[in-house]
Amino acid sequence: MTQDILAVPADTGPAGEAARWWRDAVIYQVYVRSFADSGGDGVGDLPGIRSRLPYLAGLGVDALWLTPFYVSPMADFGYDVADHRDVDPMFGTLDDARGLIGDAHARGLRVIVDVVPNHTSDRHAWFQAALAAPPGSPERARYVFRDGQGPDGAEPPNDWESVFGGPAWTRLPDGQWYLHLFAAEQPDLDWENPEVRAEFDGILRFWLDLGVDGFRVDVAHGLVKAPGLPDVGHADQVEMLGTAVLPYFDQDAVHDVHREWRRLLDSYGGERIAVAEAWAPTLERLALYTRPDELHQAFNFHYLTAPWDASGMRAVIEESLRSAESVGAPATWVLSNHDVKRHVTRYGGGEAGLRRARAAALLTLALPGSAYIYQGEELGLPEVLDLPEEFLQDPQHARGAGSGRDGCRVPLPWEGEEPPFGFGSGAASWLPIPPSWRDLTVAAQSADPGSMLALYREALRVRRGHPALGDGGLRWLVGPPGTLFFVRETTAGGGARRSVACAVNMSGRTVRVPTYGTTLLASGPVRADGDCVALPPDTALWWDVEDR
Repeated sequence: MTQDILAVPADTGPAGEAARWWRDAVIYQVYVRSFADSGGDGVGDLPGIRSRLPYLAGLGVDALWLTPFYVSPMADFGYDVADHRDVDPMFGTLDDARGLIGDAHARGLRVIVDVVPNHTSDRHAWFQAALAAPPGSPERARYVFRDGQGPDGAEPPNDWESVFGGPAWTRLPDGQWYLHLFAAEQPDLDWENPEVRAEFDGILRFWLDLGVDGFRVDVAHGLVKAPGLPDVGHADQVEMLGTAVLPYFDQDAVHDVHREWRRLLDSYGGERIAVAEAWAPTLERLALYTRPDELHQAFNFHYLTAPWDASGMRAVIEESLRSAESVGAPATWVLSNHDVKRHVTRYGGGEAGLRRARAAALLTLALPGSAYIYQGEELGLPEVLDLPEEFLQDPQHARGAGSGRDGCRVPLPWEGEEPPFGFGSGAASWLPIPPSWRDLTVAAQSADPGSMLALYREALRVRRGHPALGDGGLRWLVGPPGTLFFVRETTAGGGARRSVACAVNMSGRTVRVPTYGTTLLASGPVRADGDCVALPPDTALWWDVEDR
């Protein structure tokens, strides 16, 4: 039944450093505004997260990734940072951050925080100083200022477009233009400037000294721009992101920055890590961000965007593993995050979308490497597609670059029969929670052994305890058309082989899959059929295998 092998080395570091935590960690993304509100104002905060740490520890994840909670005017929900070394009063205080980190560590949870190095807020002291200073000044040299084109400089310096839609340049009253690859309130820093690099070294040290275990690096691919800032030569550049070479993303020189950061991280004990949010045209280009002397992981958006199709999904998995292996890094797997439509809805919505999401959870957690869970996916939350217009706040939507990301950021439902479902003590949440989520609350699902939450808890329990899951290799098996069928193997103590086999039916019909061991977990009902298992559509199954 063996078809081929994709092996990933368990460790490429010095002897005695095997089983590094980040190589097979399950990391839970906390979107701070929408996780738990302690103050009754309808906005999630750090004390709210701290109060819900027992839930996260009980879920079985290894680490938390917190979205930005720094001082910010919130033009882009905190990704426009005005002070990188303090907590916005909306979210709490520095003491709250210290307390959260300490409590998480006491429960065996590591903490990763966002760092936003591509740009600052336009309210940042540096940019305010740049506005007050003349062209050519040291203050402006921290950002990307340029003169315009045309006789009077009234045309932008080039044709670059903002990720949020519209031009990536804004003109000041004195005639100069500044670059902002995102909102106008997010001016891009100039990473050719040594002062910028020194400032972020200090920012990283500040949070490492506070005890964080690592950083998620926002726009890790965007820090360095092509020399001369050449035109792209195409409109609709948003459609090219992650699929084409662009002069403002994924430039080779960006890796010099990440090498500097790796040296800094390695100077601290405890395996502190950095995870790249990097959009690259190919998985080979993406792998460059995780070479041994650069960052530890990079988000695998190629997997996130793969269709619910066995051949397409297998191709992405194989290429992901090969690319990661080429640089000795672990692969990463992610189904949703705060920037994309929730995968229950992407996979078709309704009962079909939920079945596929359950199967995708078992597929993802069975693959070699590290997995990311976006808050609420363990509840099977769908995208909220009918938010009233008055609640829509995403600058991406406001600038006409799509429907916006508000629908995947609706707060979590914790308990009760009516909104806001225990999210906070107030009468409402910053985005309204649909009344239909009453059956999706943590409390409701905790009482249902067949719920999505129960599936995640059991899958994470098995993954943590089984020696074949997590880091390691993958061997494909021959299965029926339209299925993924593979085995994860390890050699347990005494030479006995322990394995987990996984089958996922992505076809539209029930298929017969050879029984491969003792059933561990299934995403939906399955039944024995002779020496096979009848696997319904959109269903995944794990077997435990010994001495095979």
